[in-house]
Amino acid sequence: MENEINELVQELEAELDPNIMDDEELKGIVGKEIEDAIDFVDNWVSPLRATATEYYRGDPFGNEEAGRSQIVSMDVRDTVQAIMPSLMRIFNSTENTVEYAPQSAEDIEAAKQATEYARYVINRDNDGFLQIHAAFKDALIRKVGVLKCYWDDQTKFETHDWTGLDDNALAALMSDNDVEVQVLASEPAGEPMMDPMTGEMLPPPMVHSVRATYTHPDGRVKMEAVPPEEFLISREAKSLDQASYVGHRRVMTVSELVAMGYDYDIVSDAGANYDDMESNIERYTRNKSLTSEMHDRDDKAMKKVLDVESYIKVDYDQDGIAELRKVCTVGDESIVLMNEPCSVIPFAVFCPDPEAHDFFGMSVADAVMDIQKIKSSIMRNTLDSLSMSIHPRMAITEGMVNLDDAMSTEVGSIIRQRQNGAVQMLSMPFVGQQAFPVLKYMDELKEARTGISKASAGLDAGALQSSTAAAVNATVSAAQQHIELIARIFAETGMKQLYKIVLHLLTTHQDAPRMVRLTNDFIPIDPRTWNSNMDVSVRVALGRGTDTERMMMLKQIGEMQREAMQTMGAVNPLTDINKLANTLKAMTELAGFKDTSQFWSDPAQFQPPPEEDKPDIQEQLIAVQIQQIQADIQKKAAELNLEREKMMMDDDRKRDELDADLFVKAEEMKAKYGTQLNVEKIRSDLAINREVMKAQAEVLKGAVDDKEN
Repeated sequence: MENEINELVQELEAELDPNIMDDEELKGIVGKEIEDAIDFVDNWVSPLRATATEYYRGDPFGNEEAGRSQIVSMDVRDTVQAIMPSLMRIFNSTENTVEYAPQSAEDIEAAKQATEYARYVINRDNDGFLQIHAAFKDALIRKVGVLKCYWDDQTKFETHDWTGLDDNALAALMSDNDVEVQVLASEPAGEPMMDPMTGEMLPPPMVHSVRATYTHPDGRVKMEAVPPEEFLISREAKSLDQASYVGHRRVMTVSELVAMGYDYDIVSDAGANYDDMESNIERYTRNKSLTSEMHDRDDKAMKKVLDVESYIKVDYDQDGIAELRKVCTVGDESIVLMNEPCSVIPFAVFCPDPEAHDFFGMSVADAVMDIQKIKSSIMRNTLDSLSMSIHPRMAITEGMVNLDDAMSTEVGSIIRQRQNGAVQMLSMPFVGQQAFPVLKYMDELKEARTGISKASAGLDAGALQSSTAAAVNATVSAAQQHIELIARIFAETGMKQLYKIVLHLLTTHQDAPRMVRLTNDFIPIDPRTWNSNMDVSVRVALGRGTDTERMMMLKQIGEMQREAMQTMGAVNPLTDINKLANTLKAMTELAGFKDTSQFWSDPAQFQPPPEEDKPDIQEQLIAVQIQQIQADIQKKAAELNLEREKMMMDDDRKRDELDADLFVKAEEMKAKYGTQLNVEKIRSDLAINREVMKAQAEVLKGAVDDKEN
């Protein structure tokens, strides 16, 4: 559909502007550029990169002799493998090595959000770590590494099975243009019913079981590492932006091209001119089985053709100024499948050692290959010398020695001879130790070129133990400076270009907000609100020291910040809690923890608890006085209660004593005088007295109750 629209646009442009370049002329220009770029890459660049690949894998040099040592030193591989971890750590840490720079105050938050979302797109939507790793390794071995970044208008399909749908629900589902409905089964729900108005028998309602396939447009930014031999560029190019031609050639099947939206009849009739691609020495070196038994299947849909995606500067509208256009061609006749204007070349290129005024610089392999070859030759001769000293040659008298016995290599075997002295061992001294200083010198030369040594890589424990801390730090720092220079070049070139491409694609193609998890929160991202002209800044510093040194420096900064806040207060013109939080987060990130939110909270999001209402001082004093008065009243009431209880107890005690005395006196009078006392009369008098005392107690109790109230 998209290709048909492009063709209509081109026809309309041709009708409106008769001076516009026709397809035949464009095809001729593009075809010549493709041919020249292929010749340049295949005949000049690919052989050098193929050699570097052989050195990286430790392939034989081709000068090996039978019966001699064939060992190959792995200096290229060792150097590349020593550099890769540091590079990947720099570009995959939580610290933003590359970020968008706001152009105004209104762009600050948008730039921060765009940086986080670009990292999300690169690392989450794509295999960012693996793709960047492949590009970096290509750059260190094969001069350049290439990442291609483009917008993929993919479609997501979801299938659901529904049961028990009535006719109305089925009709509503089928009316949705984004849903493809397949009716699996239909059956009546109930029995036929009579229409009360007409008396006719009505069929029962139907229920349906369906399978619905939902179509969701799900466009995404796609990123992939391009094999170096597939990347084309004009031979006079000094940089990617200045190149008049940049292309991406691939061997694809007719089925793959049709899936991309191209016309089947056109791509199936295109000539299969991919011989140069299949026989490319770089591609063959990387995988030598690709050229063996290569054939096309009888299935026409699986026919292989050469597809070239070209980005060419051409004066298409004949106004005297060349514009950048995207032209896709297929087959040996460079049949034009797509022709449209574009503003961005979708490639990010990495080179560890750029050459001024030349696109292809030098790789780490270029700096180490001669050292690997020399060391391999020395090691071979050393091993040959050792082998000849252990297994010396023999001098025998012809006809006096059994040759089979003399040629046997079995340990302890005998040699039969007809006379003594017919067999003599020719002593071969070992001279390999004289080559050891040369090997050491070659390692020093490699270290001078690359900065990589066993000590800097932490592999030589003896060297580290026998050296001072300053010497070890100097060695490690020298290696880091080489690696950080490569990282800075990668950041200023490829990574900067990659982030520009991602920003362009997001602001141009993403037409709806997307919910993603950034900084531990799910937020809607709508790139349409961003400034598409934001620049990209690099934060990879040179000579920043080791991680240990940075951690110590951050610790000192944090201590100084806390001291300033203690001396001048939490709010002062020098620092604040937010800056201290930044220091703590940087220390946490440097320690290797990407999610700092599990350790530190954002001070800006902190909500202090609401302050309690402070009562008035006068009210507090009055309340204290009231509490004192109430305490005094309670104390007095307690004393009165105690006194009342004491009086009651005294009354009971006196009454008991009077009863006892009265009984004793009555008995005494009876015994002495024979007279009976009127005890009841006495008791009634005592009762009267007791009532009087109780009344007095009640009066006292009433006084206590009045004081309590």
